[in-house]
Parts: sequence; C-alpha cells; structure tokens
Amino acid sequence: MTGKREHPEQHDPPPARHRRDKGMRRRRVLIGGGTVALTGGLVAAGLASADTVTSSATATDEATTTISTDASASASSGVCTLTAEVTEGPYSLDGALIRTDLREEKEGVEVQYTFTVVDQDNDCAPLADALVELWHCDALGEYSGYVGKNGHTEDDDGTFLRGGQLTDTNGQVSLISIWPGHYVSRAVHVHMRVHTGVTIADGTYTGGTLVHTGQLFFDADLNEKVQALSPYSDNTTAETVLADDTIYDDGGAASGLLTLTALGTSVSDGYTATLTVGVSTS
Repeated sequence: MTGKREHPEQHDPPPARHRRDKGMRRRRVLIGGGTVALTGGLVAAGLASADTVTSSATATDEATTTISTDASASASSGVCTLTAEVTEGPYSLDGALIRTDLREEKEGVEVQYTFTVVDQDNDCAPLADALVELWHCDALGEYSGYVGKNGHTEDDDGTFLRGGQLTDTNGQVSLISIWPGHYVSRAVHVHMRVHTGVTIADGTYTGGTLVHTGQLFFDADLNEKVQALSPYSDNTTAETVLADDTIYDDGGAASGLLTLTALGTSVSDGYTATLTVGVSTS
C-alpha cells in the first residue's frame, strides 16, 4: 500500500538549536495495536487499519479501558502491512538520555508504555538492540529545551519527558512517562524515533541509523477526562481534538493510536499503552 503524506507541524518553529528535519527519508513502517503473535520467529501482522472500541470499567471516576482492534487481519507469515512515517516536529533534541522513567519531577497521569519493534526486512522478526526514543510536552504544553514557547514560564533543564531504552531479544521495550498536555494547533501526542546501531555511553547515545520517525495518539474520550484533572486543568490554551489534528489521519493503530488499558478504577490511576512498530532496516 502507498504511505500517507507527511504533514508539517502547525505552529511557529523554535530557535535554531533544535535538530532540523534534514533529508528525512520516507520510510515505510508497520504500526499496530496490541500483542504481536510470534511463530517460529515470524510475525503475522495484517494491520492496514484499526478501530477503537471503548468500554467503561466499574469506576468512581469512570476509568475506561480502550482496546484497539485490527480491522484487517489478512496476512501471511513474514509479511507486514506498512504505512508511512510522519514528521518529527520542531521540538526534537539530539542525545536523548538512556532511561526507563522519563518523568523527572513532572506531575501527571502515569502512562506505562510497552512497544514491540519488528523488522520487515527479516520476516518481521523481533528487532533487538533498537533504541526507542520518546519525547512530549508536559501538562501545560511545554517541551523541555523550549519552555516558554507555549506560554508558560518555569525552569528548563532540557531533559524532562525525554528519553529511551534499547529493545530486548523479543523486540520489546518499556518506558514510563505521563499523559501529555496540549498546546495550540495540535491534538495530544507523543513523538517517537527508532534507531539501530547506536553506541551507548555516559547515559546517552551517539551514532546509529534512524529507521522510524512517528507520532503516537490517545483515545479522544479518555483524553478529555485526563485533561480535566489537575495539573492539566491549569492549562488554559485552546486544545485541538484528535479528529481535527493535522498529523493524525484517522487510521487507528496504523496511524499511531495507542492501545490503552486502565491501571485502576480511576482515571488518575493511569494507563498502560501498547503498540507494535515494524521498521525496514534496509
């Protein structure tokens, strides 16, 4: 299938110190929600699109479990359905910290991520030792390294809500962060990059090859509940809903929509978030 088009971010660019999007290749990637079935080292993944099914749990704050299910399940072993990557946006920084917990002192609803990375060029086998890197804004819509660009003033150490880890032999990696806030012109989202062949030293990485650049998105109904909680409710900037976002193309898991499962009976208890990301390493 042909990949979707890349979209520009819809806000003013930050100062020149951020890493600009030089020579970004249109890589084709598989993005699917839920668990990947591994049989004989192969992944059968027919993930052309996904729908989101929302059901309410027994909850005092109406915590909700969101399940992303594949709308198309026709695939053969070792064949991945592919979609195009999207822009990394204007708030990236080089040299992410290698760590599991990205939060530092930032408050917000906890999100426990688990990603499974598979290699389309190796029969969709799990991709070990790939660096999965995330970054996103805080509850007030501010990115570390760029604080003040979205209207708030605070200390800026350049590292909060940024970081990554290497995948294990099963192609899996787990990271902990908070549910992002929002800022003008974009729906709530998380940025992702996947690198291979990096060198880890002094708590960060150098070198390697960038094999995927994407963005992750959250169920709209759950996000409305989260944004109503403190400290998100202190953010008075206008919020763009998922349906109106200029990057998300309504493709479900194939477009980065996370599979979310409640950690407790309250929205404030947090969520797990899972996604399968397949890359072309050649």
